[in-house]
Amino acid sequence: MSTIELPKETRDALAAAMSRYLKDELDLEVAGFDAVFLTDFVTERFGPYFYNQGLADAQAVLSKKLDDLGEAILSLEKRTTLTR
Repeated sequence: MSTIELPKETRDALAAAMSRYLKDELDLEVAGFDAVFLTDFVTERFGPYFYNQGLADAQAVLSKKLDDLGEAILSLEKRTTLTR
């Protein structure tokens, strides 16, 4: 599996959010490179779990849609009277 790579703008925004959260909730100063490093760590370690859950959720939605489509196709069948 390839690594999860976020666009720089997203990575920086997440690092800033992480920095604010740690300051507000834990009174812990983590900013700049340290916040980016922590964000990279969280992305690397936790990201695959969120990614896999997203794939599972998408698969479930797709499966439901395919079931609905199959039912819709079956509902189009015409009644036949010929027997063998």
